[in-house]
Amino acid sequence: MQIEEYVAEKVRTAKAASRRMVSLATRVKDEALLRMARGVEDSAELVKQQNGRDVEAARQKGLSGAMLDRLRLSDKRIIGMAQELREIAALPDPVGALEEMVRRPSGIRVGKLRVPIGVIGIIYESRPDVTADAAGLCLKAGNAVILRGGSEAINSNICLVKILSEAACSAGMAEHAIQLIETTDRKAVTEMLKAEEWIDLVIPRGGKELIKTVVEHSRIPVIKHYEGVCHIYVDDEADLEMAQKLCFNAKIQRPGVCNAMETLLVNAEVAKDFIPRMLEQFAQVGVEIRGCPRTREIAPKVKKATEDDWYTEYLDLILSVKVVDSLEEAIIHISQYGSAHTDAIVTRNYFKTQQFITEVDSSSVMVNASTRLSDGGVYGLGAEIGISTDKLHARGPMGVKDLTTYKWVVYGEGQIRE
Repeated sequence: MQIEEYVAEKVRTAKAASRRMVSLATRVKDEALLRMARGVEDSAELVKQQNGRDVEAARQKGLSGAMLDRLRLSDKRIIGMAQELREIAALPDPVGALEEMVRRPSGIRVGKLRVPIGVIGIIYESRPDVTADAAGLCLKAGNAVILRGGSEAINSNICLVKILSEAACSAGMAEHAIQLIETTDRKAVTEMLKAEEWIDLVIPRGGKELIKTVVEHSRIPVIKHYEGVCHIYVDDEADLEMAQKLCFNAKIQRPGVCNAMETLLVNAEVAKDFIPRMLEQFAQVGVEIRGCPRTREIAPKVKKATEDDWYTEYLDLILSVKVVDSLEEAIIHISQYGSAHTDAIVTRNYFKTQQFITEVDSSSVMVNASTRLSDGGVYGLGAEIGISTDKLHARGPMGVKDLTTYKWVVYGEGQIRE
C-alpha cells in the first residue's frame, strides 16, 4: 500500500471512530482507562524488551544523552504510565457539561455544551511514555487519536498501542479510536498534515525543528510550544537557601526536558554571596556555566556567555548565569530572551511577586518554586497532552478539558426573532 493510501485509511477510520466516541458513557471511558493501566503493568516485560531494542539502536546511531533519557522506559516510568492512566480515569468527565447557562430577556436559555474536538493528531519524538498519556487523555475527552511517534521509538510505540487499544476496546471503546502510524517514512507526517477533512487538531511534541516543520506544512490547526528557555530570578530579598535548592532542582532533576532551567538571573545585591555557593554545587554534578561579565568577575573560571546563549534551550548540563541590578532588569531580560514557557522568581517580597506575575508573559509563572513543577500531572490535570505557549484555545500544560471544545445550546419555548 502506498503511503498516501495508508494514511488516508488511518484518518478515515479515526474519523468514523470519533463519531462513536462522542456518545461514549463516562463509565465506559473510565473502565477502558483502568484496563489500559492494567495492560501496561501486565505487559511491562514485553514493553521493556521492545524499548530495549529502540534504546540500543539509538545508542548505535549516536543519539544524545538527553534523547536516550527521553527514549528509555524504566520500571519507574512504566509504573508512572499506568498511574497516570488511573489518574485520568479519576478526573471529572468534561464532555456533556453545560456551562454559563443564562436566561435571556426573551425567555430563551443559552449555554455552552462541552464536546470532544474530534480527531487529534499527535506527532512526537523519542518519548514513548507520551503514547500512553496522549491515548488516555484523548479517550477521556471523547476523541479519537492518531499517534505518530519518532522512528527511534517505533518498536516501543507499536507494542504500547497494541496493548492500549486492545484493553480499551475490551471495555467498549470504539474500534480504531487509538491508532498509530507504524511506518517510519517521513512522508506519512506530510500526509497527516494535509488531512484537514479528517483530523481536527494537531499537537506536535518534540524539538524546535520538528515543531517548526509541522507548523509550516500543516493545513490543520496546531497547538505547540517551540522550546523551553526557562529562567529563575533570585531576588535581593530571596531566602538564599531556598533559592539554592530550587535552582539545583530546576537544572539537575531532569535537564533534558522543556521545563528545566536554562538561565539563572541573580540580583547584584546577593550575587557575591549566592553565585559562588550555587556554582560550587553545580560543579559537583558537572554543570558547565556560561556567565555574563559580572558573573565572571565573581567566578573567573566561568566560560563567557555569548548573545546566542541567552536564547538557547540547552537540554543538557549547561547553564547561563547573569547578574542583574533589579527585578525590572530581570523582567526585561526574560521578555527579550524567554520562550513564554515557564519562569520563576525567588523572593520574600509580596509586591515583587505580584509585579513578576503581572509583567512576565509566560504560560506558567512560579513564585518560590522550581520550574520543573510546570507539568499537567503536578497541576492536577492527571497528565498532559503537551504544553502550549500560544494564547488561543489553551495555554500552559494541557489536560482533558483542553481536548474539548463547545457548542452553543439554546432552549426555547416557541420564541422567534422579531
